[in-house]
Amino acid sequence: MDKRKLHIVDSTLRDGEQSPGVAFSLEEKKEIAAALDMLGVDVIEAGIPVMGKEEMESVYEILQMGLGAEILTWNRMRYEDIRSSLVIGARNIHISVPSSDIQITRKLGSTREEVLHAMAVLVELAVARGASVSIGAEDASRADRQFLLTLFQLAQREGAYRVRYADTVGALEPFGVMERIGSLSGKLDIPVDFHGHNDFGLGTANALAAFRAGADYVSCCVNGLGERAGNTALEEIAVAAALMEGARVDIDLGGLPALSKMVETSSGRMVHASKPIVGDMVFSHEAGIHVDGIRKEPKTYEYLEPGLFGRERRFIQGKHSSRKTPLLGV
Repeated sequence: MDKRKLHIVDSTLRDGEQSPGVAFSLEEKKEIAAALDMLGVDVIEAGIPVMGKEEMESVYEILQMGLGAEILTWNRMRYEDIRSSLVIGARNIHISVPSSDIQITRKLGSTREEVLHAMAVLVELAVARGASVSIGAEDASRADRQFLLTLFQLAQREGAYRVRYADTVGALEPFGVMERIGSLSGKLDIPVDFHGHNDFGLGTANALAAFRAGADYVSCCVNGLGERAGNTALEEIAVAAALMEGARVDIDLGGLPALSKMVETSSGRMVHASKPIVGDMVFSHEAGIHVDGIRKEPKTYEYLEPGLFGRERRFIQGKHSSRKTPLLGV
């Protein structure tokens, strides 16, 4: 039986760049986009054209690169946002729709009914102009669940090709994700994309739960870059889905360390030495008991094989080493 595919939606150039103090240059954005495409990412969220001339130029340049990945622009639920995306030739447009009452009433000063109407008008407009539209429910995890279903079903009827469940403030845990996504995905005929944040350190676990519950797309960022505590980390969800869930993930796992280093350099955000998959020390061993076990059989203390990621195992001489450790190299 064919493995179920997990589609990776990378938001490093949009949500990742929203991290305080992070600002990619045009060349860095193009370099990252090319690397993501080469890695096998399915969707690249390239930016927010309405932000201004510089952002429009960078998204336009990425659109002109002829990449194999779907290039997606992110837009608020406003006409000027949609127009800015269409003007530069974007054909895959994501519209973020506030869905929780706190977002609708406190931020927009609006009502649920007005939000539904505005969304329907913009989806109809974009589709009529030849765009494929993805609808994202901002703060979906705190939205009224019946309203959320109504919003997604309306988006589907108006022609949206995908919907996004955004856990904008990182409020969910895996069991809640399983229940919520499972309930939603069974009532829609279009794919669900789960967009999670890492405020409780559950970004990867939540994304994995969403996939198991029926979400075919997962949004993420390289190195877990993003607002506050960051987003689901691309390298973590890709590996976890492939090796723990048995999913088909069309990502070159061996290319993850180089991509991580590229984004680390461009963003100025240092990757912790213990960061799963890409951290400098995650395949290093010092304790004599561990070193002895690995000499006999690597699987005694390693579930992940470093060679899968183009990396090498290291043995470190230190306080916890045995006399045998130096013989194995540093």
